Amino acid sequence: MNILILGSGGREHTFAWKIAQSPLCKNLFVAPGNSGTSEIASNINISVTDFQSIKELVLQKQIDMVVVGPEDPLVQGLHDFFLNDAMLKDIAVIGPQKKAAILDGSKEFAKEFLFRHNIPTAAYESFTKETVENGYVFLETLNPPYVLKADGLAAGKGVVILNDLEEAKAELKSMLVDSKFGEASDKVVIEEFLDGIELSCFVLTDGKNYKILPTAKDYKRIGEGDTGLNTGGMGAVSPVPFASDEFLNKIEERIVKPTINGFQKDNLPYKGFVFIGLIKVGDDPKVIEYNVRMGDPETEVVLPRLKNDFVEILLAISNETLDKITIEIDERAATTIMLVSGGYPEAYEKGKEITGIENIIDSISFHAGATIKDNKIVTSGGRVMAITSYGKTYKEAIKKSYQNIEKLHFDKMYYRKDIGFDL
Repeated sequence: MNILILGSGGREHTFAWKIAQSPLCKNLFVAPGNSGTSEIASNINISVTDFQSIKELVLQKQIDMVVVGPEDPLVQGLHDFFLNDAMLKDIAVIGPQKKAAILDGSKEFAKEFLFRHNIPTAAYESFTKETVENGYVFLETLNPPYVLKADGLAAGKGVVILNDLEEAKAELKSMLVDSKFGEASDKVVIEEFLDGIELSCFVLTDGKNYKILPTAKDYKRIGEGDTGLNTGGMGAVSPVPFASDEFLNKIEERIVKPTINGFQKDNLPYKGFVFIGLIKVGDDPKVIEYNVRMGDPETEVVLPRLKNDFVEILLAISNETLDKITIEIDERAATTIMLVSGGYPEAYEKGKEITGIENIIDSISFHAGATIKDNKIVTSGGRVMAITSYGKTYKEAIKKSYQNIEKLHFDKMYYRKDIGFDL
């Protein structure tokens, strides 16, 4: 098969790394890709939301399957674009149709879905510019901390958690009235705060059947001890040590099954990955959010633990035969540490040369915000590279990643030295 991956981050490099191992993959393309994908696939410089250029590429390269990395193209209706085009309709697209992708594109839609199907989640209300005063009143009914979420896509930065009531009111005004996140915060969801420890659950579905991938826990804050600003993710661990078999069973019975059944009841056409952001409150799982794609950097620890031929699984998703697949998982733990540009998640410089990659032993470097310029690998984004390792325990795996990070260098390189500290 000729396969096209859409995206340019660490998640897409991990997809490419795993797909390239399959004998079913003949030619692999990544659009736009990065310095890591260029070593195992052909990068094509096309935007993930330029549907017309994607169509031309798919026809020119005789692509059989498109694996969508980020949520943007799905929320904008890429899968529907293929289904509605006579020349593209028979090509497998891994990712939900627009009607289902709204689960990621609208926090309010996701909350309504959760309540409708009795899936455990935090109480909430949503507000617009016109009802901002009601939002102030609702905040006054809650105990701190206060959770404010921009309704639309804000590149993972649209969630704000504040302890001070006046600060929360000011933030609500900033989001709704001053358009802090542009159109994404035309509507804001305010939620009750759930106190617990977070983890991520990844589900594959063909629309009817589902398979659960290994759990992972990522670390969102820039600073050690989970302090400072939210980021796209600074590291991840799989499996999650505190997720016992009994707890995993609760996740499947109370959350995964009603989610997949809910897709069918609500006629939400879904073939692809379901990311369920969870929080363990006491001994019970509750849903924080849905994403309609794999997480990043969790992909960098989940896929390396998958023993199956990944292309076989993707084909089963497309053919609605996922029930015939048995997921095989590597017993070892996997961890990843994210190297980021100095200043991230705020302003940072690009174009810094990355050295030492060839010295990495016993770890895998998944490139994210990195590109090739003048035959050198240089930084091109905030999150630059994820260093993934295996170990008998997560502690052993983390140690390997840190040992290899010491061999790497770029100007103002930063990473958290405490990934796994809370486990």
